[in-house]
Amino acid sequence: MKFLNIFECCLLVSGAYRSLICDTQRGQYYYIPNDLYELLKNDFKRYDIEKIRAIFGTENHSTIDKYVTFLIKNEIGFLDNKIIEELIPIDLRYEVPEAITSCIIDFSKNSNYYTENLSYYIDNLRIKYLQIRCFDFSASYLQKFIKSLQDSTLRSIELIIPFEEKLKITLKNMILSCPKIFRVNVYNSKESKIDKVLSRDIVYLKQNISSEKHCGIVQKSYFSKNLETFTLSKNHNSCLHKKIAIDINGDIRNCPAMPQSFGNIRDTTLEEALGHKDFKKYWNLTKDQIEVCKDCEFRYICTDCRAYTERTHSSAEGLDTSKPLKCGYDPYTGEWAEWSTNPLKEKAINFYGMQDLVKKK
Repeated sequence: MKFLNIFECCLLVSGAYRSLICDTQRGQYYYIPNDLYELLKNDFKRYDIEKIRAIFGTENHSTIDKYVTFLIKNEIGFLDNKIIEELIPIDLRYEVPEAITSCIIDFSKNSNYYTENLSYYIDNLRIKYLQIRCFDFSASYLQKFIKSLQDSTLRSIELIIPFEEKLKITLKNMILSCPKIFRVNVYNSKESKIDKVLSRDIVYLKQNISSEKHCGIVQKSYFSKNLETFTLSKNHNSCLHKKIAIDINGDIRNCPAMPQSFGNIRDTTLEEALGHKDFKKYWNLTKDQIEVCKDCEFRYICTDCRAYTERTHSSAEGLDTSKPLKCGYDPYTGEWAEWSTNPLKEKAINFYGMQDLVKKK
């Protein structure tokens, strides 16, 4: 007898049209039909392969054999003469000790709040990840702030900045002053390319990013196929859980694009904002509670957006449970389409004032 054993790092996600196997160890995913999902959830865990072939009849032998070949070839599982009970299931809980894990800070030429205390707040909350977005560029101002973060508890800093001439020299100086910078996205570039500065990725993008309204795009290239994202998405909101942000005016929010402010950094500490009764209201809204997303096979590797939604559904608690506005995927057909030209989204696009982001047909 031969039994199929599936590696515990290969996690199953069911969808309306098809399902997914996510290899969280290798950072890959595989599409599978829903009937294979059912086999993996039920029959392969109980019966040997010949028994399964007998249960489903001669007409299905070829299909079952193809499934087994696919799983073995992609090293999703292996054959043995028994079900190996010693394979330890992965703990899919998401628990981190920090009160806040990530922070977004937005700057523009009109920002008039000071950054002197921000490094202290970041350190005091033991924040691990910081994204700094500049909608226009002041190298000296930004470099001074980044240098103040060198001895903080931050693990990594990501920069989103506009293109300018001689940028490579500027970035080299910034990275030398703060090696915590791991990635820089340069928008409004003359060409799309990926460069390196002291081994850090510098991604040049032709698109312009003029405000926070450019946030929230859902596409396959943004999927994170790792265990941290998978467990976070399964248990909490993949965008807002343990996140804090400061917008261009210094207002403290869950995300710079979210409507509710919890005070201004000039007179409110991050700890005080965190203690507001509404600050955590979206933290535990999972993809399994969001319309359409709950039927999507990508829901545990995709980052949610609560700032820009289709504005069609809400929960009994008053939370917006609508599908993210900037997602063009249909989990009922398995097809992708351009989100901005969907006529069903026109009302929400107008509400958010995003007409300039709509692509021409």
